[in-house]
Amino acid sequence: MTPTLPTGCVIALLGAESTGKTELARAIAQRLRDRGTPVTLVGEYLREWCEREGRTPRPDEQQAIADEQTRRIGVAAASGVVVADTTALMTAVYSEQLFADTSLYEGALAAQRRYAITLLTALDLPWVADDMRDGPHAQQPTDTLVRAALIGARLSFAVVHGSGGERLANAWNAINSIAGNEGRTRARGRLEAKPASWSWPCEKCSDPECEHKLFSDLIARRE
Repeated sequence: MTPTLPTGCVIALLGAESTGKTELARAIAQRLRDRGTPVTLVGEYLREWCEREGRTPRPDEQQAIADEQTRRIGVAAASGVVVADTTALMTAVYSEQLFADTSLYEGALAAQRRYAITLLTALDLPWVADDMRDGPHAQQPTDTLVRAALIGARLSFAVVHGSGGERLANAWNAINSIAGNEGRTRARGRLEAKPASWSWPCEKCSDPECEHKLFSDLIARRE
């Protein structure tokens, strides 16, 4: 099954380091292309910046990096479907972790609200080291901050588990379920998701309980 994704629809991938965001984003984009959906893959500008400069950004450089990530996604969304290998929200999370700076969240979450589908990569893949990564000790704190930001802003997200083809299949199932969910509205030709209102069945959830159920229960308690 191929999801119906109108021009301007953004599939945004979030997640801690070494959780397969880039590989999964490429696989999703390729599968959409194979099924005839025009799609642009927008890479992670923060990594591009670090590789170009040969260092991590200073606190005063973080905002411009987040803004450029959002700008690139917006430009791509003007002409088709977008798969974003992360968003400004990850820059905001790293700013809090590294510099105790929470000032980037407001803009990052405002941008995130415009993205129809948010996928969060789970912490179930083996750690792969590279020169740009802090280490496996940073994964859980990053994941916690991302979830807290999304839940605090009442933004819906699907957690993607599995390795290889299984991870892609689980992401594809989530995209199809979200895109076809009742309660979807069309505004200015864009797929709009109702924040914190949808759910989707999954075959692989984290122990000890399904985190999608836990997420739904948390939202219900807040309401």
